Amino acid sequence: MSLLEMRDLSVSLGGRPVIRHADLAIGAGEVVGLIGPNGAGKTTLMRAALGLIPASGESTLATLDETARARAVAWMPQDRHIAWPVAVEALVALGRLPHRPWRASLTTEDHRIVADALRQVGLAGFEARAATKLSAGERTRALIARALAQQTPLVMADEPIAGLDPAHQMSTMQTFCDLTAQGRSVFLSIHDLGLAARYCTRLVLVGEQGIAADGSPGQVLTPQHLARIFGIEAHLSNGKEGPVFQPLRVLGP
Repeated sequence: MSLLEMRDLSVSLGGRPVIRHADLAIGAGEVVGLIGPNGAGKTTLMRAALGLIPASGESTLATLDETARARAVAWMPQDRHIAWPVAVEALVALGRLPHRPWRASLTTEDHRIVADALRQVGLAGFEARAATKLSAGERTRALIARALAQQTPLVMADEPIAGLDPAHQMSTMQTFCDLTAQGRSVFLSIHDLGLAARYCTRLVLVGEQGIAADGSPGQVLTPQHLARIFGIEAHLSNGKEGPVFQPLRVLGP
């Protein structure tokens, strides 16, 4: 079953083509890492897939109404700003809005889901703390918890581990992997190619105004792709804990 399908998706910003003719399908039980250099169009591709910016072509999520889309996908943008000093528990509980009538109180099950999401990101005990008082990393984890609490088949997150310390980067990626056991999928942009290689079941490489490669980490992180799209030389091997990726040098012009 496809949770997201894009067909011939193209986006121009300010009259400049950013994404051309992208085709991509994400099925159940996948952790799909969207990788590529700065400015390659990763965020643009995700926002277009959600119908948040104008695009030509088709996206199955963009055609849904707001309620149906909120039940199909949890979206975590790069912007981590929280405007109001809402309690962390109330912030995470916003993820339950698509599943209950307007102004209805949280059910016992809702409270359980929120508590479980907070536990998964290591914020149990932070329930009453004002979200605006959190550190940048804690705020990121609270917003990840909100996405988890939404309990959608698909989670889409734009650089969700940026700004987290190494332990929380790894635990967050493992949490995403754990969702696949429930048939849920995660589509995330990520710059750390080492973590992408280790935790993602599949990588989509964006470059040259489109999707340059799509496949397993070993199929995508090839010397040819790394040289052409990133301009680097790197080493990829299989270690005891999984794939190990190490950048070696920047290639000359």
